[in-house]
Amino acid sequence: MTRVFLASRNPKKLGEMERILAEHLGEVQVVGLDDVPAYDEPVEDAPTFSGNALLKARAGAAVTGLPTLADDSGLCVDALNGMPGVLSARWAGPPKEDARNNALLLAQLSDVPDDRRGAHFVCAVAFCHSDGTEVVVEGRMDGRIVYEARGSGGFGYDVVFEADDHPGVTTAELDREEKDAISHRGRALREIAPQLAALLATG
Repeated sequence: MTRVFLASRNPKKLGEMERILAEHLGEVQVVGLDDVPAYDEPVEDAPTFSGNALLKARAGAAVTGLPTLADDSGLCVDALNGMPGVLSARWAGPPKEDARNNALLLAQLSDVPDDRRGAHFVCAVAFCHSDGTEVVVEGRMDGRIVYEARGSGGFGYDVVFEADDHPGVTTAELDREEKDAISHRGRALREIAPQLAALLATG
């Protein structure tokens, strides 16, 4: 079985990665930060999603010796000039908490009309191999911010985001397969997975 390290502690993200990679890699085990010895994780101070993903992937590969994936993703809201962007996970300040981030975002958009509530998710996925190979791709999911949180699936801003591909429901109201098919992370992983499969087959 192929083992790939994902520099994350989010069990939902680990599961999502494993499901999508398995479509291309066959049997794959995605291990996370809690499955390897602790190490000093890099500060995510790059100004772009791709830059932060590479920082994490390089650090993980150096420490574990495993083929390493890392992602950085976030929500870009038109009415907020693309913010929260790379600050998405800590938009409401410490401690990181989805409910606080969502409450702040909805408050900031409380007076924004329907035609200005456009937004999109971006996910950059970086892959680093022990032979020095690096690959970075980005996926995107377009949609809009709703007026109140709805749904119990997904994570992060899913409860306030309605994708253009599934109008009328938030991405937290989609089932796993529906979300995987359209999500920014799903799109990025489906783009990078064939490249990973080729690299791992020759490595």
